[in-house]
Amino acid sequence: MPYGIDYCRNLLNTKSQRNRIRYQFYEMKNKAKDMTLVRNSQLDSIRSMLGWCPKAVDSLADRLIFKGWKNDHFNLEQIFQMNNSDIFFDSAIVSALITGCAFVYISLDDTDFPRLEVIDGCDATGIIDPVTNLLKEGYAILSRDKSGNTAKEAYFLPGSITINEKGKDSYTISNSVPYPLLVPIIYRPDAKRPLGHSRISRANMAIVDGAIRTVKRSEISAEFYSFPQKYVIGLSQDAERMDSWRAAISSFLQFDKDEDGDKPQLGQFTQQSMSPYTEQLRTFAALFAGENGLTLDDLGFVSDNPSSAEAIKASHETLRQTARKAQRTFGACFLNVGYLAACLRDDYPYQRRQFYLTKPMWEPIFEPDASTLTLIGDGAIKINQAIPGYFGRENLAELTGIEPGEVPTTGTGGEADE
Repeated sequence: MPYGIDYCRNLLNTKSQRNRIRYQFYEMKNKAKDMTLVRNSQLDSIRSMLGWCPKAVDSLADRLIFKGWKNDHFNLEQIFQMNNSDIFFDSAIVSALITGCAFVYISLDDTDFPRLEVIDGCDATGIIDPVTNLLKEGYAILSRDKSGNTAKEAYFLPGSITINEKGKDSYTISNSVPYPLLVPIIYRPDAKRPLGHSRISRANMAIVDGAIRTVKRSEISAEFYSFPQKYVIGLSQDAERMDSWRAAISSFLQFDKDEDGDKPQLGQFTQQSMSPYTEQLRTFAALFAGENGLTLDDLGFVSDNPSSAEAIKASHETLRQTARKAQRTFGACFLNVGYLAACLRDDYPYQRRQFYLTKPMWEPIFEPDASTLTLIGDGAIKINQAIPGYFGRENLAELTGIEPGEVPTTGTGGEADE
């Protein structure tokens, strides 16, 4: 029995606010909460930002490059190519990494060909089937007005879509697809949270807030560092008071003796050091890098000695494992998109098990350099000597990410055939 559109609306309202906060961190629009000691109306105008959360998302998303399909018996490649596949895959992956789950709305265009639209987790939700990772029912906000209110919404059930548009009567579109035409794209799902986890975790947000406060304190201290505080002792009470700004920037100050022949004594407070803030910011960077499989070089703390390609790959081992996990999950989700789109295109309710031979293919997470290609070639030769034909054109292309060139055919005389 379906839960209904009202239940799905309330479910989206409970989740969308948290997702909007994550988008604020990704877009660097978040404002870190100041500690009580540094709260001041004159200091509120100082806004400090850090691009660490976008770095955590983009460093993983940029390495997830979808290549195509193996054993594509249902011609899924055509569906994705006709929907700007380069933009589609990147948009779905980035949105899923930010909110934990993005959604793909499948419909027919004017030529009755499947149309794929990515909807972020702030505007869509649903009841998921944990076995297939497809929805039992879904809800999505398709458009909003200038005030941000819902202008067009859709409620998805197997075989039908109900559209509610502001100022118009609702209508239902029927289809022969066995699942709702709203497909989740999930990052790191588990049994407790089948709709996944966000790359911008609570730990990441807390670390970034602490780092932003550190940057803000350093900017405040920089003012005192640039203009250290000075003092005068023994100045006569009858002396004319000097403007503080003129005293701070003047290159020459004159003080006369009083009638008793006494003269004032000048002094300067110890200048504040900026080193503690640099060390504290570096500590926050180390914590953030550890949470996301990055290095300090990725966050702007460049090391003196540049690393080789193998050293960079070794330092990003955690990121590589995370990318492998994401490839497996996203690959299954994109196959679900292709499966339902093929059902809609052919107007036939295919069974999901008919697509079990179709496998997603990805580009290598780290592009191999010349030395890596040499090692792969040497290893392939030795393995083929032990097991003839073990390495061929296809699996070497998957390993290196380089498509094989045309192999010239030769005649019996040793010359190339015309």
